[in-house]
Amino acid sequence: MSTRIALAVLISITLLSAACGKKAPAPVGPAIAEARDTGTPPSSPAAPDPPPAAAAEPDIWSQDLATIDAWAKEKGFLGEVYFDFDRYELQPEARERLSRNADFLKSYPDVLVTIEGHCDERGTTEYNVALGDRRAFSALRFLEQLGVDRTRMRTVSYGEERPQCRESQESCWSRNRRAGFVISGRKGT
Repeated sequence: MSTRIALAVLISITLLSAACGKKAPAPVGPAIAEARDTGTPPSSPAAPDPPPAAAAEPDIWSQDLATIDAWAKEKGFLGEVYFDFDRYELQPEARERLSRNADFLKSYPDVLVTIEGHCDERGTTEYNVALGDRRAFSALRFLEQLGVDRTRMRTVSYGEERPQCRESQESCWSRNRRAGFVISGRKGT
């Protein structure tokens, strides 16, 4: 547990130091709507248009990392992938989503990402941390196969510690079994 706390503190310090001395971030548009509680993992949204050239979004890159990350998610450029119970193999829908994530990352070759592995509440803490790690690494390997430079990606597992949903039922658990993506930096900054 102390390793996870130390990791959380390190991430917080990194994000705070990155935001230090910069102007306040511009307001971010409305959050992406939550998937309906249908008992199955949320489906990936329709493929967004290809990411715009960096010159088309000049103001976003001067913002802090949290604002840039929210922008990429709002635009549908970086989406989560979902897994079956007790599994870390990528399903066809996950591969499609990861292909769109790879397109974004290849369009912005200086963006660094952290891939977060998550699990539902079932299983021991240790088991879920290990499973979350395998889920994150599975996504990383696939992105690497699609041509994303491995040095731009890192993985972390939160196991069951950061659920999207807290109800003890399958419709909720399926939303927690995921790999998420966070813009964690830019090369050269």
